[in-house]
Amino acid sequence: MAFRNSAILEVFYSTGIRVSEGVNLQLKDMDLNNQVFLVTGKGNKQRYIPFGDPAKAAIEAYLKYSREPIMTKYHQKHDYLFVNHYGKPLTSRGIAYILDGIIKASSLTTNIHPHMLRHTFATEMLNNGADMRSVQELLGHSSLSTTQIYTHVTKSHLMSDYQKYFPRNSQSLKPKK
Repeated sequence: MAFRNSAILEVFYSTGIRVSEGVNLQLKDMDLNNQVFLVTGKGNKQRYIPFGDPAKAAIEAYLKYSREPIMTKYHQKHDYLFVNHYGKPLTSRGIAYILDGIIKASSLTTNIHPHMLRHTFATEMLNNGADMRSVQELLGHSSLSTTQIYTHVTKSHLMSDYQKYFPRNSQSLKPKK
């Protein structure tokens, strides 16, 4: 199931989708050539979410080496992308269980929750120059104020960069602890 777990991490990290959106992804929702998912979010609103080469490679390996053999072995016939070890569609709890297992198998000592990958996606997008409106669209937020919860991390990132790289920075602008 290593291929599946890798695909799960890549998909959730590189798209910022909600866990409920991820467990409901179906093969028909995925365009590997154009590297995009059609995601159905809250209120049955649909949006396109792009994904990068690492996610594409992980998905292709998962489909070939994990999903297909399991589906064949257990005579399953459905379109859900992520399946458990019996070929049944994964649940939100199943995703959380898998992430817990990945952490336990690593040298990390923290807990990781599926929603943390969504937060990380949004924060990384903003820290690397994406505008708030684009992040709002990618996350499927109906209100910009919902997306603004990620700006506090970005503000500290900007302040840190300012302190580090601007030669005439003022001591009064240092972040407060």
